[in-house]
Amino acid sequence: MTTALLIIDVQNAILAGLANGPRQAVIDDRLDEVAARLGRLKRDAEAAGIPVILVQHDGEAGHRLNVGTAGWQFRDEIAPHSDTIVVHKRSCDAFHDTSLGQRLDDLKIDHLIIGGCMSQFCVDTTTRRAVSLGFDVTLLEDGHATFDFGALKAEQIVHHHNQILSGFEAGSKTVRVVPVEAVKFRNVIP
Repeated sequence: MTTALLIIDVQNAILAGLANGPRQAVIDDRLDEVAARLGRLKRDAEAAGIPVILVQHDGEAGHRLNVGTAGWQFRDEIAPHSDTIVVHKRSCDAFHDTSLGQRLDDLKIDHLIIGGCMSQFCVDTTTRRAVSLGFDVTLLEDGHATFDFGALKAEQIVHHHNQILSGFEAGSKTVRVVPVEAVKFRNVIP
């Protein structure tokens, strides 16, 4: 199995201003924790020679992720290096109208480790699409975040998606949900 780490939309303003009152501080703290975990995992993957692909949402003018703004930039914890693959998207599906599929084919990837933002939108859609396209997926149980949505708190949404995506399958491909700490990269650098 050839693995890549896929980090989705961990951008400065991804969750900015989406919560009411004191909940914004809770959401911000949760994102800080997730970004720190993903940053450590990214460094471990790079040290082991595992490809890292960062997905960046390109928002329109006036959007909190407006291209070129500070909010659009990746968070420092996962910032790309000159050789990091960056894929730009404009929808919840990181495969839709992007170079992601071709990049994965070029690298002969058949297993994705996925984390990022937002759980119920881009993480969910990309995870399901990846399995349907023939990739095994490891979803990072504590490596994705979101905001309160409707009657559900962010923590409930994350838990719900971990539950419903665990075991999701298409043919022989499936989603396995594990904590970040359980991911260990074998050194593949010659």
